[in-house]
Amino acid sequence: MGYLLDSIRSMGTTLRNFFRPPTTAQFPKVIRPRAERLRSSFALLHEENGDEACIGCLQCEKICPSQVISIDGPDKRESPITGKKRGYAKDFTLDLSACIFCELCVQVCPTDAIVMTKEQELPAFAREDLVLTMAKLYANEKGKHRAWSDATKLNEMQTPPKPPKPAAPAAPATPAAPATPAAPQTPAAPQTPAAPQTPAPSASPSASASPGAETAKTPEEPGKP
Repeated sequence: MGYLLDSIRSMGTTLRNFFRPPTTAQFPKVIRPRAERLRSSFALLHEENGDEACIGCLQCEKICPSQVISIDGPDKRESPITGKKRGYAKDFTLDLSACIFCELCVQVCPTDAIVMTKEQELPAFAREDLVLTMAKLYANEKGKHRAWSDATKLNEMQTPPKPPKPAAPAAPATPAAPATPAAPQTPAAPQTPAAPQTPAPSASPSASASPGAETAKTPEEPGKP
């Protein structure tokens, strides 16, 4: 009985989803919008003057954890553009079927020669079709859109910022001279009470007369003229 109920539930789920519109896209005929930082393939770049940027230093081959990069080089010869002797890669292959897209090869490139692209490679029926030769890598430079990063940008993001310069030590403050204690104030001498003023003796009536007053005549004695 339990098996029959499970079968009925399964058939009900199948019927409900049978009439739902499809949610898959027929790649590569229909390509859905990609994320801004999608990384799905590789490309080799040229310099601004048109010379190959890869110098065959083997840094990307040495750091690859999956060992999918194989470089034949370096081959030192004169540049057909600048005339200076420099290194070149004779051959460059990358097995995309075993790549883990870690982007370490991009990060260690000293000349920003290898970058990742946003567009994927077309589906293939043979594994050899997913091996990116040197010609395919240079063709991806013009046929695919570059991802946002390269070695310069990645290294700038991972390099810790420089610590701020320490401020110059301030000069030690000169200790202030100790304040000189003020001299003790001498107590003021007690004030002597002023002597009482003695009243001046009153002047005689004659002395107190005004200068303009006439002097009283003395009566004449009898017998004198």
